[in-house]
Amino acid sequence: MSDRPWVSHYAPGSTPDIQPIPYKHLPDMVRQQSARYATTPAFTQVMPNGMAGVLTYEQTERFSDEFAAYLRETLKLKAGDRVAIQMPNSLAYPVVLFGVLKAGCVAVNTNPLYTPPEMIHQFSDSGARVLVISDLFADRLPPVLPKTRVETVVTVRITEWFSALQGTLIRAVLKYAKKQLPPTTVPHTTFQAALKAGRAALASGTDTRKYLDGVKLDDLAALQYTGGTTGVSKGAMLSHRNLLANTAQMIEMNAEYLKAGQESILTALPLYHIFAFTVNLLLFYQIGGHNVLIPSPRPPSNLQKPLAKFKISWFSGVNTLFNALANEEWFRQSPPKLKLSVAGGMALHGSVAKRWQEVVGTPVVEGYGLTEASPVVSFNPVHKVKEGTIGIPLPSTWVRCVDESGADVPLGQPGELICKGDQVMLGYWQRPEETAKVLRDGWLFTGDVALMDEDGYFKIVDRKKDMILVSGFNVYPNEVEEVAAGHPGVLEVAVIGVPDEHSGEAVKAFVVKKDASLTEDALIKHCRESLAGYKVPRQVEFRSELPKSPIGKIIRKDLRAPGAAPTAAKI
Repeated sequence: MSDRPWVSHYAPGSTPDIQPIPYKHLPDMVRQQSARYATTPAFTQVMPNGMAGVLTYEQTERFSDEFAAYLRETLKLKAGDRVAIQMPNSLAYPVVLFGVLKAGCVAVNTNPLYTPPEMIHQFSDSGARVLVISDLFADRLPPVLPKTRVETVVTVRITEWFSALQGTLIRAVLKYAKKQLPPTTVPHTTFQAALKAGRAALASGTDTRKYLDGVKLDDLAALQYTGGTTGVSKGAMLSHRNLLANTAQMIEMNAEYLKAGQESILTALPLYHIFAFTVNLLLFYQIGGHNVLIPSPRPPSNLQKPLAKFKISWFSGVNTLFNALANEEWFRQSPPKLKLSVAGGMALHGSVAKRWQEVVGTPVVEGYGLTEASPVVSFNPVHKVKEGTIGIPLPSTWVRCVDESGADVPLGQPGELICKGDQVMLGYWQRPEETAKVLRDGWLFTGDVALMDEDGYFKIVDRKKDMILVSGFNVYPNEVEEVAAGHPGVLEVAVIGVPDEHSGEAVKAFVVKKDASLTEDALIKHCRESLAGYKVPRQVEFRSELPKSPIGKIIRKDLRAPGAAPTAAKI
């Protein structure tokens, strides 16, 4: 069998391998595309009330040059210095990111909702010298800064580049009505003051291009923090090549659906997360797309006005977001005319995919990736979607399923998914031992259990660490969740293993009801119709909500924690 049996299933016109990257580094791509699409809208930020701000490609280029000059001339940063970015989706985000990269520095994406201990860990581990943070969250900084190497704090408003009237109104609501705009009590520089300083440096003759002398494709561009395949949060080192290769791979595989200068994408997932960072931000900037930014997708009604106001062709999300929208009456009454929807981050339930197709009229296509692969590894070819699979590997990507010894498992049998390609990270930041565990002979060992069929399509069975062992039999939560989610009375479901004196472990399901009359017995009976006895939940716990990550992925480990109480979904 060929080492890439999936190649024959690429769309007509797509090639098995990408061409050499035509850019020197990420800032080179930004400059070229900014010039090409100068006067067209690059980013539009839409608030829940419908108020919006816009940046063109030319403005994004100019402002990011100003920020780069500020970092190097005013703050005296050097190439390779780390800059932490902690903000929700906003017009300022791409300007800050591109400015950091143009300065020859390294971006450290940080979840805005991190607690002080989480912030201390990430800032200290990365050695970030500068923190660019939304002023909505700056009240967390007093206990954080003394325990880090952060020297400068730059505060950003959620309303940067909105009209003066809109900005005043929005900030008044945030401050007085919602109590979400605390005072910033640590020394800081405002974002506009930083840009003004950079503008002065440029006016005096500073050339930001000089900052990139010597920067190459294989140099570090971003530290993307992740729990990794196991263990404590650590920084995946992503190079300019990693990120540009991954965008090129996605473009090559979906050329028919990615028309330069013609696409628009709704970005409800946070840009600091690797999925939206690469697919929504970098890929769509590279093709001259229009990116409609949503600061928060919760509640789902926050998407109503932007979907009504803008012609959106692409939409990316996770299973829970697709599920929530498909159950919103306003969405069902007036669905958007999407060309394609992309699912990642967690398993896409068949029942959700079917409902989305019925409501929207176009498919939601599932792919697979992880932070350590920048992130996309595989994607369903749109012309040959196999429901329930993560599709086939991207061009210039190799994937295998192996046993504990690293040998290939028989076709159709589950094994650990390992992958190789230019999108695979350089390693974990300052953790050579952790790197050696997951990178072996150029292959990334993902920790996910998968199987490959005769066509080269892959199906994720589950995470190795989430597997439940019932009387010696392997039970994969994804399979049980898929069946349980098919019950019409279930809105959301998560499955874990719990200790059992007879079988070692037993299956427990946590369920959010869609139908208030749903009972434990009814759900167990439904599962028995499709699952072997040892896979059927022995316990069902109903909750009003399930713990979720910032992108809406259900967090099973929070359900496994002793005495875990219902947890509100994070935004």
